[in-house]
Amino acid sequence: MKKPVLKRKIDNKSAVRYLKTIFVVGVAAILSAALGTYTITNFFLIQSGVLGITDEGFVGLFWIIAFSVFCLAMGIGLSMWLGKLLITPVRTLITGMTKLSEGDFSTRITLGKYVDGATDLSKTFNTLATQLENTEILRSDFVNNFSHEVKTPLVSVTGLISLLKNEKLPHEKRIQYIELIEEEIQRLSSMTTNMLNLSKLEKQEIVADKTNFNLSEQIRTCVLLLEKKWTKKRTRLALDFDEHTLYANEDLMKQVWINLIDNSIKFSKDRGKVGISISENENDITVSISNTGEKIKDEDLAKIFNKFYQGDTSRHKEGHGIGLSIVARIIYLHNGKVNVESSDEKTTFTVILPKYNA
Repeated sequence: MKKPVLKRKIDNKSAVRYLKTIFVVGVAAILSAALGTYTITNFFLIQSGVLGITDEGFVGLFWIIAFSVFCLAMGIGLSMWLGKLLITPVRTLITGMTKLSEGDFSTRITLGKYVDGATDLSKTFNTLATQLENTEILRSDFVNNFSHEVKTPLVSVTGLISLLKNEKLPHEKRIQYIELIEEEIQRLSSMTTNMLNLSKLEKQEIVADKTNFNLSEQIRTCVLLLEKKWTKKRTRLALDFDEHTLYANEDLMKQVWINLIDNSIKFSKDRGKVGISISENENDITVSISNTGEKIKDEDLAKIFNKFYQGDTSRHKEGHGIGLSIVARIIYLHNGKVNVESSDEKTTFTVILPKYNA
């Protein structure tokens, strides 16, 4: 059993007060040491006869001591002012860090410009806070969407099973409901499998088992595996590529092409067109997969590779928003890039991979 982690809340005022006290006391100590050294040196010089002293000399010595005391007082005053000036950014930073530790990711700070590096530190802190805020939003959306995606098929299955309990239900309806239950269970199984795959990929930083394989043949195989889907929608396929070889993990890349081609078929129009092309240069191989269909909104394009994100909520039953997240992660692990462009009649996913990935 894991022991509970105890968190100590930072006392901002005490920490800043401590720093300020150390600064003032330090400056005062330095000034006192300097003045003390000056006075003692003068004393020994007078005692040794190096410096003569007269009645007027005593008056001069008095003014030296008075001036020294004045300098000490001014030094302490200036040190307190400078301490406040220098400690204020520290206080602001500690306060901001405390708010972040308490989960307030909307916190932003400005440390001013009087301390060297304060502007850069403010920018770095605010960037960190923004990233944490975005991560929290994604986490919240992920939990909500995951709960919804799991609940939907379970509710459907529960309702259909209740209908099947009716002994007077016609045989045709019974078969129809059983088929619907099978579809929902397969959908739930597919989502669970993809979630496990994505979770595994997110923990990976290095891809092993890379080999040289025929990329063109792999894509043709993926098209054949999805034959039932594109024949059902009477989708026209346009394959435009010669033979190309890629050095990568063959099983992971197969997931990429199946997800992208399946996605293109899914959101293409009936009797629409899905095009696949491959090109290469000295260093990279580019695979483009396009489909004719509705334009993806600009605000959706930036989020399309997020887990469970589905821009077209009216068609959520056609997928669960994990496939493109898997694609993005696999391409990232292969040091490649994937992007999407969408117009009124055509959407294109483009994957760029290094030919000789180390």
